[in-house]
Amino acid sequence: MPIPANHAKPVRQSAKESAFNQLQQWIIDGTLLPGEKLNDGELAEALGISRTPVRESLQLLEVQGFVKMYPGKATQVTEIEREAIKDLLPPLAALQSLSAELAIDHLTEDHLLQLEAINERFAKAIDSNNGYGALKVDEAFHQLIVDITKNTYIQGMVESLQPHVRRHFFHHSIVLTEQSVEEHSTIIAAMKDDNKEKAVAVMKENWLRTLQEFQ
Repeated sequence: MPIPANHAKPVRQSAKESAFNQLQQWIIDGTLLPGEKLNDGELAEALGISRTPVRESLQLLEVQGFVKMYPGKATQVTEIEREAIKDLLPPLAALQSLSAELAIDHLTEDHLLQLEAINERFAKAIDSNNGYGALKVDEAFHQLIVDITKNTYIQGMVESLQPHVRRHFFHHSIVLTEQSVEEHSTIIAAMKDDNKEKAVAVMKENWLRTLQEFQ
C-alpha cells in the first residue's frame, strides 16, 4: 500500500520518559490537582509500567518544581500560586527577546515562511476560541525562534520554564488575544528587515503584556 513519505515518525520513548511526560501533563492540566498526594504504585499501574521509572520521573518533576517529595512520607503535587506568573514571565521575556536578536543572524527564507505559517495557524486557533490549541501554536512560534539561534543554553532554559507557562494557562493566569497575532507579525517583519532593536522590543512586549493584563 502507498505510504506517505512526509508523515511524522513516532519517537521511541523509554518508560521513564513516557511516565515523565504523562505525569507532567496531568499536573499541568489539573488531572492531578495541586496538593494531591501521589502513590507511585497506583501511578505505575495506571501507566502500565513498573514503579522504578515512575519514581525516577517523580524525582525529575521535583527538580522542575511540579511535585514535592517527603522521604518516607508522601509525594505531593505542588500548589500553584497565580502571583508566581510575575516571577515566571520576566526571565522568559528576556530569553525570548535575546533569541529574537540572535536568530536574525541565522535566519533563512524558509524560517520566515515557517514563522508566517505558524502565525496563521495561531490566528485561526484564537478566532475559533481554541484556547489550548492557540497556546500550543504560540509555543511553537517562539520555540522555532529559539531553535534558530542554535544556542543550546537558551534552549535548555526555555524548555525548563515553558511547562510552567502551560500550567498557569490552565489555572487562568494567561489569556491569548488577537494582539499577540499582530505582535508576531511585527516580530517577523522586524527579523526580516534585520531590525534587531525592534524585534527585541516587540518580543519583550509580547511576553510582558500578559503581566499588565494580569494586574
